[in-house]
Amino acid sequence: MREPSVAVRETAAEHLEERQTDWAYSKPVVVLDVLWNLAFVAVAAAVLAASLGERPAVPLRVWLAGYVLQCLLHVLCVTVEYRRRCRDADQEGAGDGDFKLSIVKHLESANTMFSFIWWIMGFYWVSAGGQALSHDAPQLYWLSIVFLAFDVFFVVFCVALACVIGIAVCCCLPCIIAILYAVTDQEGASEEDINNLSKFKFRTMGDHDKLVAGIAAPVGGVMTECGTNPPVEHILSAEDAECCICLCPYEDGAELRELPCNHHFHCSCIDKWLHINATCPLCKFNIVKSNLGREEV
Repeated sequence: MREPSVAVRETAAEHLEERQTDWAYSKPVVVLDVLWNLAFVAVAAAVLAASLGERPAVPLRVWLAGYVLQCLLHVLCVTVEYRRRCRDADQEGAGDGDFKLSIVKHLESANTMFSFIWWIMGFYWVSAGGQALSHDAPQLYWLSIVFLAFDVFFVVFCVALACVIGIAVCCCLPCIIAILYAVTDQEGASEEDINNLSKFKFRTMGDHDKLVAGIAAPVGGVMTECGTNPPVEHILSAEDAECCICLCPYEDGAELRELPCNHHFHCSCIDKWLHINATCPLCKFNIVKSNLGREEV
């Protein structure tokens, strides 16, 4: 049962990454990001102008100018990508969209690498200058310290957030699904689509039931479809009698939902998933397109 559970978590991670990217390029976040970087540029420009009389022993002015260039390049990349996404949302299939996306991604990657190398150089220059910098060039020195410290804080925050999300995806996938369900824009299946799916009751099989049915192999239980006469039953092996989303074995009387692709899950788990994403978490079968196909037929 480990392989299906891993597939579910990979699908959840991909969906979470898509949501994160959409959120990162939403208008409020883009505006905040641009204003934040432009504030850094304005502060750096003001300090550089006010510290013309300072004579630092290391090239702090060069480092601050490079930091400003890095912020401006980041603003350019974010703005271009945001405008491209808005244009693609208005009119599908822009001809040079992939080409521009490739250029922006390369610029952003190069800027990130430049930022890392530039931070190391700034840290080296500040350390090499020592305490003398606080006397010879106090404004340049403290502004460099603030910028270096902010970068460290930002990196630590991003790494910690990535670790928390990674642990949650591996160990508590229902928590991630609940969060996505709370912030989703209802792009998944509708309540009607979900209710049209087959619903089952799970029943465990004791030794007597196995003997009566003439089953010798390990059996986890029986799924009985609700509202059918005669009842439709599916016998599940011990490996299959487990929900791939929450990793909990099916208990006697549990309500299950079976998708058209024959994959089954707890109702509470798969219903929330389908509200977010209308595809099977295992094989990515789209239940909405399947319903539309049946209606056309």
